[in-house]
Amino acid sequence: MCGIFAYTGNKESLPILLDGLQSLEYRGYDSVGIYIPNAGIVKSVGAVQELKKKITSTMVGTSGIAHLRWATHGEPTEVNAHPHVDCSDTIYVVHNGIIENYKELKEKLISLGHTFRSATDTEVLAHLIEHQLKETEDFELAVVASLHEVKGTYGIAVSYKGDPEKIIAARLGAPVVLGIGINKYFIASDASPLLRHTKDVVYLRDGDIAVLTPQNYRIRTYTDVEVIRKKQVLDFDVEQVKKDGYEHFMLKEIMEGPQVIENTIRGRLVPEKGLVKLGGLDAVNEQLRTIERIIIVGCGTAYYAGLVGEYMLEEYAGIPVEVEIGSEFRYRNAPVDKHTVLLAVSQSGETADTLEAIREAKRKGALTLGIVNAVGSTIARETDAGIYNHAGPEIGVASTKAFISQLTALALLTVHLGRQRGMSIDVGRNITKELKLLPEKIQSVLDQRELIYSLAQKYAGSRDFLYMGRKYNYPIAFEGALKLKEISYIHAEGCGAGEMKHGPIAMIDTEFPTLAIAPHDSVYEKMLSNIEEIKARKGKVLAIATEGDIRLTDIISDIIYIPQTLEMLTPILSAVPLQLFAYYTGVAKGFNVDRPRNLAKSVTVE
Repeated sequence: MCGIFAYTGNKESLPILLDGLQSLEYRGYDSVGIYIPNAGIVKSVGAVQELKKKITSTMVGTSGIAHLRWATHGEPTEVNAHPHVDCSDTIYVVHNGIIENYKELKEKLISLGHTFRSATDTEVLAHLIEHQLKETEDFELAVVASLHEVKGTYGIAVSYKGDPEKIIAARLGAPVVLGIGINKYFIASDASPLLRHTKDVVYLRDGDIAVLTPQNYRIRTYTDVEVIRKKQVLDFDVEQVKKDGYEHFMLKEIMEGPQVIENTIRGRLVPEKGLVKLGGLDAVNEQLRTIERIIIVGCGTAYYAGLVGEYMLEEYAGIPVEVEIGSEFRYRNAPVDKHTVLLAVSQSGETADTLEAIREAKRKGALTLGIVNAVGSTIARETDAGIYNHAGPEIGVASTKAFISQLTALALLTVHLGRQRGMSIDVGRNITKELKLLPEKIQSVLDQRELIYSLAQKYAGSRDFLYMGRKYNYPIAFEGALKLKEISYIHAEGCGAGEMKHGPIAMIDTEFPTLAIAPHDSVYEKMLSNIEEIKARKGKVLAIATEGDIRLTDIISDIIYIPQTLEMLTPILSAVPLQLFAYYTGVAKGFNVDRPRNLAKSVTVE
């Protein structure tokens, strides 16, 4: 949720730290702060620009730590903003995660004479390290001893006034990436702020503690074992995280849809044989032949992608599938065994609840797979095998291009598993052929931007919205409603169209519009009936329909057309106009669509 950034080297740290913070703004935050040893600490509520107004010429130094906070414990105030400091103003900490036993630790520290200034859980770390430093007189040992007392999750960077060039990082359940340069080293919550400084990175693992100075870095575990983590080279550059002339990252990322699909399927289709080659699954292919059940786990948009995957895998691969919200699965005693696959879907690869679901499934002997966009992320490392999206960095908080890439990856997995079972070569050829055609078909939807913009202007004043769909587009109704809620703050509900008469139809009146996803598929006639029911109650309807559909024009006038494709692939096309509709509605209402209020890009705490 929060974003940490730190630097130690031989250059002035302030501009580097500010740049790092701005590169992390997409994660979502409500306050911000910087500490530079022997220069002081500056905090602010709101944007990085507000922090800049408070910085003076005395903020000089060649190391420092910085933080964007998304409030969990304590309101978004300057006092609660990070970095947090101990009683003696010598230990400074920035933290991403939650200290679950902070209340007990705080009571213990208060009894020892410590005075707390904030309402946060993080501040106990600074006081714990202060307490241990008096015992050990060694900065590194004090950090290690303190972390042994902590229960919860954290990615931290710690600075000590007595050794100003040294920064210590640690990770347990919250992502931490080291940037490796020549006489310069960085710490960040993800790789994006490191790109303009270095492409060489090291991803810390749970239990790792890294010690950085301008001369070198080393990594050890809690048990005082020095380890070497493999250095990775980032395969994208800083230009990829710029807006490329678009007003917002969200629009840029929606418009990248054709390229995203090409990148997701590149090198994976064998159309003449109706096969899909997924190199990331090679090591577990024999196990996959004997699986009896798949559980797909995700949160938010990834969960809805999983629901579409359920339809694909059951219809074409013949495997029973269940889809679970990560935050619920971890608290269930779900029957899982060696014939079960747990498939985790996550853009960031760091989603806390999804990660815990993986760990629970592994404890029960299940095979774990991931569909992940972030290379080197925790889920990518902890699953037994998986599929990378190759969608490129997604900066907008609301997931758009990653979602259609996830659907595409699920279609690839469906063909792969289906051809291991009863799927014929002709069916395989048909699906792989249509997958190749998706980029140009998505482009034809994007070419309707002006129409979608005008429809968004028309409906932007709505207070409520109902989204409905059936079968493959049932989950897309929920995803479309989620996007509208996230970006425009309009109350929106998704529902299965067959459930209309079981409750949702009671809401319909002249001021409660409906968005109906009605491509020409196996449930088309039933969708027409549902639209007629709404019109009979004087409800306004906006529809997503297949090109050439003239029957709908007799009923409604507000229609966005998508090209014809296989029924299982229609969600990939129908999601795109819903993303644009949400985007333009948010813009029409004057909101920051890249960073919606109260939301974070990567939910790394429970």
